[in-house]
Amino acid sequence: MSDPAREFDVIVYGATGFVGVLVARHLAQHAPAGTRIALAGRSPEKLESVRSRLSVDWPIVVADATDASALDAMAARTRVVITTAGPYAKYGRVLARSCAEAGTDYVDLTGEVLFARDSIDENHETARRTGARIVHSCGFDSIPSDIGVHVLHSLVQADGAGELTDTTLVVTSLRGGVSGGTIDSMRYQADVMSKDRRLRRIGASPYSLSPNREAEPDLGRQEDMPTLPASEVDPSLRGHLAPFVMASYNTRVVRRSNALRDWAYGRRFRYREVMSVGTSPLSPVIAFGTKVALGGLFVGMAVPPVRFVLDRVLPKPGSGPSERTQQSGHFTMDVFTTTTTGARYTARFRAKGDPGYAATAVMLGESALALALDRDALPKVEGGVLTPATAIGDALVDRLRTAGVEITARRL
Repeated sequence: MSDPAREFDVIVYGATGFVGVLVARHLAQHAPAGTRIALAGRSPEKLESVRSRLSVDWPIVVADATDASALDAMAARTRVVITTAGPYAKYGRVLARSCAEAGTDYVDLTGEVLFARDSIDENHETARRTGARIVHSCGFDSIPSDIGVHVLHSLVQADGAGELTDTTLVVTSLRGGVSGGTIDSMRYQADVMSKDRRLRRIGASPYSLSPNREAEPDLGRQEDMPTLPASEVDPSLRGHLAPFVMASYNTRVVRRSNALRDWAYGRRFRYREVMSVGTSPLSPVIAFGTKVALGGLFVGMAVPPVRFVLDRVLPKPGSGPSERTQQSGHFTMDVFTTTTTGARYTARFRAKGDPGYAATAVMLGESALALALDRDALPKVEGGVLTPATAIGDALVDRLRTAGVEITARRL
């Protein structure tokens, strides 16, 4: 239901960027009739070009990411702001604060742990007071992870099968490119962490997004870059499993969801993410090599000579794959858990489209629509800096299923 006190239901900020255009196009094609949408950014000429390409008559809002007064005014005009303008540590902090102060819901695509931590510290209490739901990471980072565990927990709870214990997300299949925006965010984080030991500690902590680290259960080391035999996760799996490139961020989001729910998933809940590298006899070697390569990538971002080479070969911000490549992408993620009663469950999150582009546009767009239009179906929580599961929950599950995303859970 639209809010008549606000001029718009949704504003797409950063609408002229590659992902911003994809999100706007998804809304143009799938938002319910009568949804009040505006395009926003710093260039009126580019915004008009996007509006023309989409064949819509949506209003245009001009605001620079560093202009606090313009962002304050923009946030006050809408129920929800979508922002695709990253790196968020550079271009997102003022907007998140504006939305928190205006009582305006906010969704983004960040996978930047330092930005998310800063946003929690700066905006959580303000957003609780105003009722704003500030929801980071509403794309491939980290909706499949967060919502996958959410639906798994919901089924376990409905069955009365206890609480979750060891829980592992396995990237079973994935086809798609790496977003230039994601790479740019990694560059920025590497720069700031290389200069500040305190920030390096935050980045390394498995509970870096926890609302209260001291209240977290003592579960020993939480390994976010594991390699392991697939059969350790579930007897049906074969081969070896390697670390998933976004595990060091997604795991922290899922752990925050558990803590925000007063550890409803379980006080013994342990979570990790890995990916399949096949079932050949060489899979242990491939898994270990993947771990080394990922570690080298993160370290290389902070070493000038290596960084120079990486900058020449990695995707640039604002760039993206062709339409054909986007549509041929896909991903499947399976979450496995054992409960405190010994029962085993699994959940699946599968979608078509390049994960970082086409599928992400669907997830981000539907997150915003759920916040704007499905208020009665949202979790009954105060505002704050929340997660997709705690802020949107089943309302997002329903919308994604309607949009063609497969989200299932079952007992094994």
